[in-house]
Amino acid sequence: MGVREELRGLPSVDRLLQLPDLAQAVSEWGRELVTDAVRSAIDRARQAILAGEPCPPPESLAQSALSELERVTHPSLLPAINATGVIIHTNLGRAPLSAATQAAMTAVARGYSNLEYDLDAGHRGSRYDHAITLLCRLTGAEDALVVNNNAGAVLLTLAGIAAGREVIVSRGQLVEIGGGFRIPEVMQQSGARLIEVGTTNRTHLRDYEAAIGPETAALLRVHQSNFRIIGFTTNVSLPDLVELAREHDLPVIDDLGSGTLLDTTVYGLAPEPRVQESLAAGADIVTFSGDKLLGGPQAGIIVGRACWVRKLRRHPMLRALRVDKTTLAGLQATLLHYLRGEAEREIPVWRMIATPPEALAERAQRWAQALRSSGISASTVPSVSAVGGGSLPGETLPTTAVVLEPGASAAAALGRAMREGDPPVVARIAEGRVWLDPRTVHPDEEADLLRVVQDAWERLHG
Repeated sequence: MGVREELRGLPSVDRLLQLPDLAQAVSEWGRELVTDAVRSAIDRARQAILAGEPCPPPESLAQSALSELERVTHPSLLPAINATGVIIHTNLGRAPLSAATQAAMTAVARGYSNLEYDLDAGHRGSRYDHAITLLCRLTGAEDALVVNNNAGAVLLTLAGIAAGREVIVSRGQLVEIGGGFRIPEVMQQSGARLIEVGTTNRTHLRDYEAAIGPETAALLRVHQSNFRIIGFTTNVSLPDLVELAREHDLPVIDDLGSGTLLDTTVYGLAPEPRVQESLAAGADIVTFSGDKLLGGPQAGIIVGRACWVRKLRRHPMLRALRVDKTTLAGLQATLLHYLRGEAEREIPVWRMIATPPEALAERAQRWAQALRSSGISASTVPSVSAVGGGSLPGETLPTTAVVLEPGASAAAALGRAMREGDPPVVARIAEGRVWLDPRTVHPDEEADLLRVVQDAWERLHG
């Protein structure tokens, strides 16, 4: 049979829609969506016929259409199990939220709320009031503001304080953040003019002083939160920068990137500048993230002197960067953990950081034993976890990993099979093996993790 005859054998869209499976799909998803899937299936079959393939039967075309429908209608954003050991994993949604934070966000999402309504006065209020009191109490700031992320916080701050004027920053602090975005590019969009001083590894106070002129609007410090320069280096301390700024009646903006309210050295990590310390040192504006070391929903937080924050609150750009009710409710619940002194226990990021190595070793051994009982080659080895998320570069925490050895060249295939599980399990693949770190796996996820690993192993090894 020739190509023309094979093409003539393709059924019409209406004929396929009458098949039982597709008729059921129409009742569930509507005719238009299913019709598009059927047309896509017929188009693919037509291309296959032109390439020399025979015309598929109607039932095969129906299954192809249903597969296309599944692809279109199946949610692509899914809960996943993070077994990589990277605590703030940018690609996996950064900080997981506490139970109280989840409940607060769900509660306001369910219906109406007093987002911009003053219940006492009975008239319009400000959405930002819901975060100001807690942020000021926890950081010592005079005022506070919340936007969509820290890049937005920096953008708004520079636009509100320095648009059309100069901002002085050390060359060693011109960092690139996630997604290839760079601090100089963010500054450019704000309308501020960037004045670079010093060199990549050494910047002195005199460099800032020499650059200050009549067009200078602010001094900017950008914390190197996602990289570290070591060796022959010099940096200007924040107190010294503040003193210089005061002499010239200039504000100091301190972009902390991640930002933390807790002392990281308590957990054996390098010191990460705390928000309250930056404010105490005299910074006029401090910006940081809500979804990194703070452990809350994605947000950019601005705290500082009231005169500057009020100016930002009036800036038109704020409208484009504002956050919704669920973010504010989640941030409020997260901050309450700090106020109650329970952050280490209730906020997942800090609970993971604080988990003792002995507890992780016990969990890893239990996993390995369960997997071995299913015929899986699993063992435990000492390893390290990373904080991640552009926080504490190079810093690790001791852990015990479960190592799976599926055989030569099979580690990538096992990892892919695990990612195809329900729920997806994301592990670390290195040295031809698959590594599972219990630090980033919640106890409630253990049963699912073991089931997905077992299913993936069986599919790989028959």
